[in-house]
Amino acid sequence: MTGPYGYPAPQPGPGYGVPAPRPTAATAVIAGLFGLLAAVASGYVPVSLFIALPSGLSLGDLPPLVLAGLAGYLLAGLLLLVGALATFFRSTAGAVLLIIGTVLAIVSILLEPLATSSYAHYFTAVFRLRNFAAIDRVALMALVPLTLLFAVLPPTFKYLRHRPQAAMPPYGGPQGHYAPRQW
Repeated sequence: MTGPYGYPAPQPGPGYGVPAPRPTAATAVIAGLFGLLAAVASGYVPVSLFIALPSGLSLGDLPPLVLAGLAGYLLAGLLLLVGALATFFRSTAGAVLLIIGTVLAIVSILLEPLATSSYAHYFTAVFRLRNFAAIDRVALMALVPLTLLFAVLPPTFKYLRHRPQAAMPPYGGPQGHYAPRQW
């Protein structure tokens, strides 16, 4: 098929007239929602401990392993919060922050029993669900792997990296008209 003046007519294709299909946002949104919930759960652990400290006891009196675990929970909560918000704003860095935050939360979860007791006693006490702190830790243990799973999925990164391209103007210029004949 030829256009005016005998030149071949441009064929629509990738990058010309037909935009690439937009990837779905489902996995990124789910990762962001789980990240927000995990950030709240991770931030509650040290806050509840700070409130429960008896009068006369300061943070400096706690063992270094306990302090490292609390710092891990706080940093994980901050990274998960910032990562979730950045994911909602379609930033690839948001998914990376979610991944780093979940790994830090997993390390903090595994570090806490070493600072207090053995793993058997710790997880037995947590899974009895006798108080809100135990429920919070179980929720964190469930949310962190789900956040990590949805943050590392390829559709999440495909959605976050996708930038829609502007459609090229039709043949003949931005008005869609052919150039006038000059005699």
